[in-house]
Amino acid sequence: MSAHALPRIAIYGAGSVGGYLAARLHEHARITCIGRRRVIDAWRIHGGLDWSDLQGAHEHVATRDLELQVDPFAAAKAHLVLVTVKSSATETVARELAPVIAPGVPVVSFQNGLHNAAILREALPGRPVLAGMVPFNVLQRIPGDFHQGSSGELMVEAHDSLKAFLPVFEASGLALMPRTDMPAVLAAKLLLNLNNAINALANVPLKEELSQRDWRRCLALAQREAIAVFAAAGIHPAKLTPLPPPWLPRVLEMPDTWFRRLASRLLAIDPVARSSMWEDLERGRPTEVDAINGEVVRLAERHHVAAPVNARLVALLHEAEQSRRSWSAQDLLDELQSTPLGYSSAAP
Repeated sequence: MSAHALPRIAIYGAGSVGGYLAARLHEHARITCIGRRRVIDAWRIHGGLDWSDLQGAHEHVATRDLELQVDPFAAAKAHLVLVTVKSSATETVARELAPVIAPGVPVVSFQNGLHNAAILREALPGRPVLAGMVPFNVLQRIPGDFHQGSSGELMVEAHDSLKAFLPVFEASGLALMPRTDMPAVLAAKLLLNLNNAINALANVPLKEELSQRDWRRCLALAQREAIAVFAAAGIHPAKLTPLPPPWLPRVLEMPDTWFRRLASRLLAIDPVARSSMWEDLERGRPTEVDAINGEVVRLAERHHVAAPVNARLVALLHEAEQSRRSWSAQDLLDELQSTPLGYSSAAP
């Protein structure tokens, strides 16, 4: 197919997910990346984008094969817009895109958290704004070098406007699965994302962290609390792993040998993979803890239930944004178990 016949996809957000999607999609679409000048300049200095995955694939995408921009108006000719900025920037991006995107152009929020699509939808009337979910971990090892460290299929709210783009994602090796239950999908992803804060505080790779029972017990505390909050709010998370969401905390608490046997898929992670919150702390950037653990806290407040474990994780991440501390698994577990009204682990 002629390059001029390829669909135009604008990706607003030059972070780990945005850069990785751009690198993977570029052969089957004309890609425009929109981001901050310092990031775009770093990608240009790198000579383009590199991507790799846990199966050993690797490819370099030259700068000439992408359009790297800092101006939101670069999205004006897009046939599809993917928003990959942090949740804290969603309102700003929505305002910037409102005068730019043509009516009828679909916008997909590939962001963490529960409410980004709703924020975009309010600011972008006349465009189909759809919730999406990225299941896999992406680490930007150096500017312009992206590694997918875990597996899973992209998911998106089902809509007729996306039908023409599904083959593009499929041909790029990133199948896009339409779903009719995206609120439940986002809730389930939030449960898994509660580990981002713990991994950032642990300061070790994800695989190493999840291989150690006391780190998993920290995650179990946060997940059990979130599941109780979701129940109070009438939210039923989707089943994204072989284990139903209510089973996750108890399996996480199992001794290492049993955990490896029952949850081997949860450990199918590249040894170098780290959470996005860890990457933010390493680079001196604000984290997304308010959109993840903080969402559990806000939901608990609205429904008059307690969420002290997630509230403490929010506070610890904000402290880490100012000054890093080396936590051991036992120290963090003791800290979370000692929170007032905290949910104590059933494991001995």
